Amino acid sequence: MSKRANGHPGAQLSVRRLSIFAGQQWLVRDIALEIAAGGVLTLLGESGSGKSLLAQAIMGNLPPTLACSGEIEIGAQRYDAADLRARQALWGRTLSLLPQEPWLALDPTMRVARQIGEVHELVLGRSADDAAAAANAALARLDMAQAGASYPFQISGGMAQRVAFLATYAAGAPVLIIDEPTKGLDSARRGDVLAMLKAAIADGVTLLTITHDVWLARQLGGTLAVMLDGDIIEQGDAAALLDAPQHAYTRRLLAADPAAWPAAAPAAATAPVATVQAVSKRFGAQQLFSNVTADIGRGEFVAITGPSGSGKTTFGNILLGLIKPDSGSVRRAGGLARTAFQKIYQDPAAAFAPTVTLRRSLQDLIDLHRLPWQELTALLERLRLPPALLDRLPGQVSGGELQRFAIARVLMMRPALIFADEPTSRLDPLTQQETLMLLREHALQYQCAVLLVTHDHDIASRYAQRQISL
Repeated sequence: MSKRANGHPGAQLSVRRLSIFAGQQWLVRDIALEIAAGGVLTLLGESGSGKSLLAQAIMGNLPPTLACSGEIEIGAQRYDAADLRARQALWGRTLSLLPQEPWLALDPTMRVARQIGEVHELVLGRSADDAAAAANAALARLDMAQAGASYPFQISGGMAQRVAFLATYAAGAPVLIIDEPTKGLDSARRGDVLAMLKAAIADGVTLLTITHDVWLARQLGGTLAVMLDGDIIEQGDAAALLDAPQHAYTRRLLAADPAAWPAAAPAAATAPVATVQAVSKRFGAQQLFSNVTADIGRGEFVAITGPSGSGKTTFGNILLGLIKPDSGSVRRAGGLARTAFQKIYQDPAAAFAPTVTLRRSLQDLIDLHRLPWQELTALLERLRLPPALLDRLPGQVSGGELQRFAIARVLMMRPALIFADEPTSRLDPLTQQETLMLLREHALQYQCAVLLVTHDHDIASRYAQRQISL
């Protein structure tokens, strides 16, 4: 990646005694972070520990229901953390944030190349032709030239993640905050993101990265801080901390890496809940997959694997009957309710009405299908979701918390088949392990087939009983 067009050096980022609270409830307490100009600091910790809230506080973009205190220093300028508006004037040119949900960072009505080009044009002052050329060149470097003419809904989640990064980075801000940059990406694309982040650091950018990806934290180096329940419990050199963690939670977090899981037992032969016969699908000139044939047995765990953009989500949508294949057929077992096939979406924000509380969304489901609220309570307890979160809007909980609410909602339906599209991509290793074990227990109890889309080779090989590779 080339040098940034504005040529500004990186800027120091310091956070002192930063706390975030809702009324009398403290969500983040007395955080202290220091990143030298051109340095890197990675925040690691479980979903809901306050990592993304901390990033929003630094940006000056907390929701009106929350407040913060403390001090933030960017470059030579100091800010009262409570003065959100003062930092909003820095957006784009001095301080940039790539949020956790790429779909929410992109304009659904604008083509991909234009979204990147607009930053070059409006922020950096380039001509329309030069901006378009810069956008196309950036996409080509990531082997995404063909995506430039697409709208965000026409590309995969992994591709949207990379597009959002290119648009954010193009502004040339000396301080860059990136929230979960590798979630849902296959190993090759994770390497692409790592290369982009290292290029940004070499270019002088000061980088604050929020991630559940231990591999990324190790590769970025610099300083690592571990958050738990709103506190930083451990902080130091990344390599040293990962090799010899001092806190019990950090040790548990690292021990929950999927590579250490026991292998799944072979599947017993069961009656198929769905049969896929010679299914093929293309979009325009791009052939996603062809002649895929498989029986999906009741109670079976099947991993759907393949690189970003290979058609994994499309395959699941065909299985669910949401779209039609170009050729081939899908036969579903007879005698099942119309709700027997369910989907856990890759982007949970797209699965909930943004202006309706989680309690109302779940209550509507319970009322419609006459389900017991007590069963939901038990699921939320297993998923470590506090009841107080139910009275929040989807945008007021973390991505990992919303992902677990989506899982609970689907499990309530006791379906015959679940298509789970990267259902734990926003979860730390420990919470991911707990969540997948719950999904396995529930599916075995009710003889529900699970098709799990994952880019994690270890999850595919240890959690699933077999794989369908696209």
